[in-house]
Amino acid sequence: MAKSLFQTDFPPEEFAARRKRIFEAIGKDAHALLQGAPPTGAFEMLRQSNQFYYCCGIEEAQAYLLLDGANRRTTLYLPHRPEKAEEDQALTAEDGDLVKRLAGIDAVCGPEAMAEHLAAAAAVFTPHHPAEGWKATRWATAGADKIVTDDPWDGIQSRQQRLIDHLKTRHPQLEIHDLSPILDLLRSIKSPREIDLLRRAGSLAALAVTEAMRSTRPGVFEYQLGALADYLYGLHGARGYGYRHIIASGANAWHGHYFRNDCQMKDGDIVLMDTAPDYHYYTSDIGRMWPINGTYAPWQRELYGFIVEYHKVLLARIRPGATADEIHDEAAAEMAKVIERTDFSKEIYEAAAQRTLEFRGHLSHPVGMAVHDSGGYRDKPLSPGVVFSVDPQMRVPEEKLYIRVEDTVVVTASGIENLTQAAPLELDDIEALMKDSGRPLPLFP
Repeated sequence: MAKSLFQTDFPPEEFAARRKRIFEAIGKDAHALLQGAPPTGAFEMLRQSNQFYYCCGIEEAQAYLLLDGANRRTTLYLPHRPEKAEEDQALTAEDGDLVKRLAGIDAVCGPEAMAEHLAAAAAVFTPHHPAEGWKATRWATAGADKIVTDDPWDGIQSRQQRLIDHLKTRHPQLEIHDLSPILDLLRSIKSPREIDLLRRAGSLAALAVTEAMRSTRPGVFEYQLGALADYLYGLHGARGYGYRHIIASGANAWHGHYFRNDCQMKDGDIVLMDTAPDYHYYTSDIGRMWPINGTYAPWQRELYGFIVEYHKVLLARIRPGATADEIHDEAAAEMAKVIERTDFSKEIYEAAAQRTLEFRGHLSHPVGMAVHDSGGYRDKPLSPGVVFSVDPQMRVPEEKLYIRVEDTVVVTASGIENLTQAAPLELDDIEALMKDSGRPLPLFP
């Protein structure tokens, strides 16, 4: 029973250590309150919100977690077991002893008890930013929330704002503070067990891209490469993809977050694939571009080859103690020499390469439980355990060309570990793989 109802990737002690750091951040005179994900409304496994899972590992709907700073006790509130419930289908308030043992929680109650427990509280920290769910990032969810809130025929407040409003109404004595920055800081440094999961997610992303290269040829639809990735992710224990695949062939690549994936790929075009699984609540990020017919055209080799070279220069300079700006400056100085000795076929290509050196976002977003993970790293020297994507990119607006390559790395004590390095990077290696594809998975007629 326990194994099927509770995760096995983290021991109770790791969740307890995370909660201890929350206690230290909020102080002894405050509580912290987190709300779990709502029911799916379907016969589907619940995918808990990232911030709730991070603090306790519980995957039940309509759960609440209360951290009492005064006595450093954690209480979990779960729905009661329905009268006609099927056995062993969910953890409920009636499973208190089991839940305490599995998750290292001090107390388990029904949701009706929370009002009494908050009655004497003076301050509560609760997240003000949206909780990330399956395939979601905070920023995309916040944008969707705003559309609904601004709709005069809908106007429903976001879920996190409704909880804040309930707290204000039912417990007017409370000072309410934002827990999101505290959780962001905690999540910005990954533990060894988190890195193990990110390593697995990265290897699956690299496998999906490699097999997509093997299976690409003119006439294949973009979504068929996505189906291949979905198959591989599910085959290896992931819960589908961590974000909607970007499979952008030809002119579609100009739209950096293209997601329709409904076009048939054409001879002579290049395709960008950006994909990663949702593996035990952790994801990755990888991007590769390859020729649909198996051979890079001269302009493709010229531009993509430049970005790949820039990518390798960036990877070689990432190290603990350095800042993102320092790494950008060092890489740009080296790539300036590459531009000087390169005979570009068009002036607009050379100008695009120059602009690429001026862009400061090639060390891109944090990666973790979400592909654009919470937290940040650019305002301070890099530390071991920081995970982010390295994503050099070039735009040629005159021809609407968008070129990029991407890997996810973790900073180590001596440099980095590239979590997605198993996918071919060098152009010659990609062409060789596509020409000698062996036995592609039999997805296409």
